[in-house]
Amino acid sequence: MKKTLTILALTLTSTFNVNSQSKSSIAINEPAVQDLYITPKMASKLINIELTKLNIYNVYDEYDMAEAIKSKPEISQGCYGLNCLTLLGEQLKVNYVLSGSLDKLGNKIAISLKIIDVNTKSIYKTTFREFDNQEAELQRMIEIVLREMNGLENAKETVEQLSFKNEVITSNNVGKINNSGPRIGYAYLNGSLNEFATRNTEQGGLDIAPAVSMIGYQFEKQYVGTENFSALFETIINITGLEQSKFMPTIAFMNGFRFGKAGWEFAFGPSFGLKRVSDGFFDKDNTYGKGANAYWSDEQYSAYDREKYNGANPYNQVSESTEYYNYQNAYNGDMTKSVYPSSSNLDNNGRVALSTRFVVGIGRTFKTGGLNIPVNIFYSSVKKGSMIGLSVGFNIIKKKEAINSRN
Repeated sequence: MKKTLTILALTLTSTFNVNSQSKSSIAINEPAVQDLYITPKMASKLINIELTKLNIYNVYDEYDMAEAIKSKPEISQGCYGLNCLTLLGEQLKVNYVLSGSLDKLGNKIAISLKIIDVNTKSIYKTTFREFDNQEAELQRMIEIVLREMNGLENAKETVEQLSFKNEVITSNNVGKINNSGPRIGYAYLNGSLNEFATRNTEQGGLDIAPAVSMIGYQFEKQYVGTENFSALFETIINITGLEQSKFMPTIAFMNGFRFGKAGWEFAFGPSFGLKRVSDGFFDKDNTYGKGANAYWSDEQYSAYDREKYNGANPYNQVSESTEYYNYQNAYNGDMTKSVYPSSSNLDNNGRVALSTRFVVGIGRTFKTGGLNIPVNIFYSSVKKGSMIGLSVGFNIIKKKEAINSRN
């Protein structure tokens, strides 16, 4: 029994020695490190740990290398080139020397490792990989590079999580652009806006044609710029109706998108201005004698009521006449109220209020040299009304600022 155990022990020892002797020896020189929190010495230890795990080489540690480095001052610092690393390997009497660099470059970490063949004085293997800027995961990054260098498979999930994502290019030439310029246009009014425009002034209307000119200025800022897509913020100041002796200012804040080299655009956002409104009604059946669909403000109707009926029942006696019953049905016994319900309406003689609209536009920018000519069709909606029109402008790129610039 003892003889058997002795033979088994000798066999295992022999096998271990053969395997150990069959492995190539490798030394790890401290890599160059730039803009990372770890030191070259720490990086060297991480490489040593991960290389040892692979069980491919007999890995020399820092203590094995200390004596050789001490005897050759020229290889003690800044030894990154082929000749210096070869000299280090010869001093240590190893087959290979591993070195490289770990660099933080912007929003990524670049790791480059190389193995020098001491006998042939040439590069045996080299691997380079870019990772996401996650310094806490440097050891896993080194593991990925070493396994890839030695033809071993990596865990796909880990590689995916740490890989540098090559985002969509934001070119400096199409970055933030101050691209402002004048705009002119013409719009047709629909619905309640049409009625208000064509209503006579005695009833609080504008008494103008239901189509108005627009002149203004657009301030434009791009906040995303790529080769085929731009996102921009627009501020448009407009004055409407000057050709019809009207002054109606508005300001719009819009978010826009520009697609492709052809310059197609789509934008949307709110518009603000001032309006005059009053509470009143439209006399659909010409009940009060100003014509069908005439507009009466509550104040106008109150004045009418006081003047004609003095706010009282003109029929002081109880009567069975047709006229009396018509009165009862129309006013429910209260002459101070209209037969129509009162609501808020546009009235040029009314009180000032905030006007809000929602604007949507689509168009294309035509380019000739440094001149841009934007042409847009727009639609502006309000309660029970809308405005549709065409806008044309021109602008010149005055200023460019790179998206990626840092203060």
